[in-house]
Amino acid sequence: MTHADAEAGGDRRGRRKERSAETEQALKDAAREVFAERGYLNTKITDITAAAGRAAGSFYNHFASKEDLLRALLDDLAAEGDADAARPEHKEDFTDPDAIRYHVEAYWRFSRRNWPVLRAMSQAALVNDEFAAIMRQFAVGQRTDILDHMAYVPAAGLRLPTSPEAGLTMMFAAIEGLLQATREGTLEFTDEQAIEDLTRFFYRGLTGRDY
Repeated sequence: MTHADAEAGGDRRGRRKERSAETEQALKDAAREVFAERGYLNTKITDITAAAGRAAGSFYNHFASKEDLLRALLDDLAAEGDADAARPEHKEDFTDPDAIRYHVEAYWRFSRRNWPVLRAMSQAALVNDEFAAIMRQFAVGQRTDILDHMAYVPAAGLRLPTSPEAGLTMMFAAIEGLLQATREGTLEFTDEQAIEDLTRFFYRGLTGRDY
């Protein structure tokens, strides 16, 4: 084999790999779209491939099942969450309103972007024990990741209104409730208004200070 033949073979493999990655991403994007429209439980694999503009059989070159595709989407969410935590503006001290705002904004925008996948996970959890366990781990992980941020409050001589674990659970529940209300249209909030109001609410609740 000549050097030119080797280069040509490498180029072909590179193009195949690139096309494969494009198809995988197209299937993921289509799944998010169809999950949002129909819900996870009502979505068929052929719905996803049709929305992606791909042949039905191409799905199985990338995913073993609809459940396998959802796992891949959840892995993407985990990677996105890790990237948010690594951003240089990330702050941990919850006596600082900017630290609270950072976490509120990150979670709010993350949930808005990824609502189809989060909704799919909750629907899958209704019929699949594996996804029910993943959903529980997800909720525990959310609290565990920032539990140490709450320690700054008593360290500053302030009294938390409840245990750190309960306080974080309430915070996530408040964000989820406002997200649900905005999605349903029962409350009209811009993202900026929601983030600002939640920051004020949590800062006052945690520290007793006006903001």
